[in-house]
Order: sequence, then structure tokens, then C-alpha cells
Amino acid sequence: MRIRKKIAATTLIAGLGAVAAISLSGCGGNGEENGKTVVEIVQYKPEAVKAFEALEEKFNSTHDDIQLKIDSPNDAMTILKTRFIREDYPDIIGIGGDINYSNFLDSDMLMDISDYEGLKDIKESYLRTDKELEFIPMDGVYAVPYMANAAGVLYNKDIFDEHGWEIPTTLDEFYALCEDIAAEGIQPLYFGFKDTWTCLAPWNAICVDLAPSDICSQVNSGNATFAEAYRDVAIVTKSLLQYAEPDPYTYSYNDACTAFARGESAMYVIGSYAVPQIKSVNPDINVDSFVFPGSNDPDENVLNSGNDLQWSVMADCENKEAVYEVLDFLYEDENIQTYLDDQSAVPCKKGDFELPSMLDGMKEYIENDRMADYQDHHYPSEMAVDAMIQTFLMDESENALDTFLERFDTEWARYNRDLITKVQKYYEEHPEAAEGGEES
Repeated sequence: MRIRKKIAATTLIAGLGAVAAISLSGCGGNGEENGKTVVEIVQYKPEAVKAFEALEEKFNSTHDDIQLKIDSPNDAMTILKTRFIREDYPDIIGIGGDINYSNFLDSDMLMDISDYEGLKDIKESYLRTDKELEFIPMDGVYAVPYMANAAGVLYNKDIFDEHGWEIPTTLDEFYALCEDIAAEGIQPLYFGFKDTWTCLAPWNAICVDLAPSDICSQVNSGNATFAEAYRDVAIVTKSLLQYAEPDPYTYSYNDACTAFARGESAMYVIGSYAVPQIKSVNPDINVDSFVFPGSNDPDENVLNSGNDLQWSVMADCENKEAVYEVLDFLYEDENIQTYLDDQSAVPCKKGDFELPSMLDGMKEYIENDRMADYQDHHYPSEMAVDAMIQTFLMDESENALDTFLERFDTEWARYNRDLITKVQKYYEEHPEAAEGGEES
């Protein structure tokens, strides 16, 4: 097992170049300090360092037998992969529910924590999201979702209230709203497509309504194509350009946030993560949000929300009991609220938490667990899907749609060749698993 993990870690770190020169300290959390069991966490959100410093201090002041150390480095994923090469594992890692989690899981680096009692308090959609990130079906649970974010449409509530505009629940209503806004001489939408990653914001928000949440797994198993599954998604995404500012590819994410903050557009199709940037420009802006209505059936509307931070225990951890005590502490309601207040996030735990006002329009979906993950959490970074979408949006040729969709399937096969072979071999050997997946 250790040999496989070392090989897997070497694969994960390939291409990181000079990263091996990074200075590392410590040898993971498998030890004692001053007679206390040390539990080490490395988490990847440096913007939350103050919240975690407060939680670390609170834990250590109330526990005599465990010393908690939380590290929040600026380049956590690079540091983690380097440490894995050296077999220098922390006890817990805090990462997002994305392709990195899939790779770590596939490399047998994470512990099955099915027996952790706190799992029963996590919303089912976020647990399901992690299962969909498994390349092949696995028994067990390997992460506890902690915090999520949400994406859809941010809107200027004061402008909406002034004109009496209602929140759309269908795609046709959304288009009609954009027409009404434009008729008042106001810019309906603003985009910052100069930064290619922002092209994924409307794409993801539309995908949750129009594409299966497990489409990437279906393609890997040979049961679907992106050309078919993503056609409507691509059409709707491109249709938004008619309501955008001229030449949105010349404006960056910061430009778009600034324009929206200054009231230069009524709406902004982006995630809740943009609000701090927007409010840094205009602290007094009255921002609310709503779910992007990707179809004309309101019952099909789903909130685009993914696991922004989740906890996984390393397979080599020798302090499982102490680790579970730390997790129990992190999931105490008041400690979750501490993080929410600091980061304006969405809790993955069930319960009555105070959410930021900018999520008021999405609250119904959060409370009723009507959520689905970001599609790009399944995309390999080497494939550069964001740049592909930008190219498609800029392409005004007659065959732009077919060119884009065909390229998506071609590039997917190119960058996932080994994975596709592995997945299809698995389902050949486990036909009952394939049948179960189709039923679900």
C-alpha cells in the first residue's frame, strides 16, 4: 500500500518543477508534544486563516490531551503534494471537492471514515457530490463536507426594487427580464471574460439544470457524449452575450466586480465568492442572489453549490480517536457560525445557521437541499475547459457550436485516456455496478 501511495504521490506532483526545493517542517501529526496527542491539519484556504487561528486557539484552550495545529499556507496543494512525496503526512487535509480530491482518493491516500458519527448531520447533496467525484464506485466515505459556496445570479436589489422587477423562475422569464432592464437604459449583465476562469461561472450554473450531474462519469464509462449532453448548455451560455457589455473579453474579473459594484449592471452571473470583492469597491451595495433558471420548468431549477472545503483523514493517521474529537469540535454549531461570519459561506451541516443576506434568494434551495455540484470540479486542469468555452463564445462562425462540442469530446478523451480505460475495465468486470449507476 505504501509503495502504491508513493508512486501515486509522485504522479500527483509531476510537472511542479522546482517545488521540491520548498522548505518543509515537521513530520506530520503522528506524535506527541508536551504529553499531548498532536493533530495536524493542513487546509488550502489561506483567506480563512484568521478564522482557523481563532478555532485553533479555542480548541487548545479547552482540551488538555490534544494539541491542534492548523496550517493555512498560500500554496497548500503544492505543499501537500510535496509532503506526500516525502511520506510526511498531516492527520487531516482540508481541500475542495474537486479533481484533486478525486486523484487523492484514487491513490488510496485517504481513510475510510464511514464510522464517523458526524456524517449523519451532513446534507445529502454534499455527500452525494463526493460520491460522484469517485472515478470508480468505492465503498466507504472519505471526506466530511464542511463549507460550500453557491453560484447563480447576483443582482442589485436597490435597482430591482426601484423598478419593481421580479425574480425569474424560468429561462424565458430571465430573457424577458433582461429585455426590460435594457429598455430602461441599464446594462443587464456584466462579464469579466478576459479572465478565462470566469467563463465557467455561467457554464456551471446552467449545467446543473440542463446536464446530468454525473455526465463526466457517464462519458468515462462510454454511455454518453458531451456533444449531446452539453448542447443546450452551450446554447444558453452563449445566448447571454446579447445582454452583456460590448466585448466582455477585454474586461477582467476585477473589472466586472467593480462595474457591478458601481451600479453599471443590474446583474452579474457569478458565485457568492465575488461578493467580498464587490463590497471592497462599494461596501453599501445591496446585493441579493437567485438561482439561474436554466430551463422553462421551475421545478427543474437547482442551486449550483459545491464542497468548497471538506476534511479528509490521511490513511496513515494513527490518531483516529483524537482526529474525530477535532472534527466534532469543528462541527459544533457555534464554530461553524464563526467560519460563516468570516467567509460568507454555505454550511454543509444541517441546522439553523445565520446565512449572509446576499444568499437570501437562494436560501430555499439551501434549506431544502436542492443543489448540484460545479461541473468543472470534474475537469482536468490540463484540458483548460475555461479557455475552450471562451474560444467558443468568441467564435461567430456558423459551425461554432458543433466545433466546440466535438472538441470537448476529443480533448476529454485525450486528457482522460488512462482513466477512461480504467473505468471501462471496471464496469466490464462489475456489470452490476454499471446497471446500478444507470438506475440512479
